[in-house]
Amino acid sequence: MGNNDTIRKTLLVAFILCIVCSVVVSSAAVLLRPAQQLNKELDKKTNILAAAGLLQEGVPIAEQFSRVSTRAVSLDTGRFTDEVDIATFDQRKSSKDPALSETLSADRDLAKIGRREKFALVYLVEGEQGLDKLILPIKGYGLWSTLYGFIAIEADLNTVAGIGFYEHAETPGLGGEVDNPLWKAQWIGKQVYDSDGKAAISVVKGAVDQSRPEAVYQIDGLSGATLTGRGVDNLVKFWLGEQGFAPFLANLRAGDA
Repeated sequence: MGNNDTIRKTLLVAFILCIVCSVVVSSAAVLLRPAQQLNKELDKKTNILAAAGLLQEGVPIAEQFSRVSTRAVSLDTGRFTDEVDIATFDQRKSSKDPALSETLSADRDLAKIGRREKFALVYLVEGEQGLDKLILPIKGYGLWSTLYGFIAIEADLNTVAGIGFYEHAETPGLGGEVDNPLWKAQWIGKQVYDSDGKAAISVVKGAVDQSRPEAVYQIDGLSGATLTGRGVDNLVKFWLGEQGFAPFLANLRAGDA
């Protein structure tokens, strides 16, 4: 057998092996997609519940989430909408679609997100007396990354019930302290809006002076992570301000959402 035959057979075996591997990988991707989607949805629901302080160990997520209803909101009108299908709507992807989002000018882009989606999914926790908590998606740029999370508000639509970030790439031990349960606990009970209706909640530099009246709106800064803290401050003000959910919250208070 000549060298040419040996090389030809080697190439043929390598080619067949590549084809077989491609088929196996493609088939696995297709077969695993439903499970991956289910896990993604489960993780999302877990983070929503955790942000509101409702996550219970040992209780199925589906059972816990049965109290939560998902609604779509138009950020332009500040009202509930049926313009998007909540079962298939991907808010994150929509922020990159010119038909479903708008470019923000520098003076409007406090959260440094570039584009703001026109629609958002919000989560209403129902109690015996009606609305118990409202959970809103938030995002914005920190020091190294965009932080994605949720903030929960009590039924008065002004008191923070909790906050949590499920994705970011901030420095561990510094900006990564946004995940510290002790820091997140400081948000609970803080007021969002002042007497003029302005989003006054803020992350301060250093520790909050509890003797001052504005302490009711303030959270301690992140030690060694000033820029991440400023980013969180900006993104919360953005999403609870006029560019974000403030019009919707006002309409909801008035019973006109």
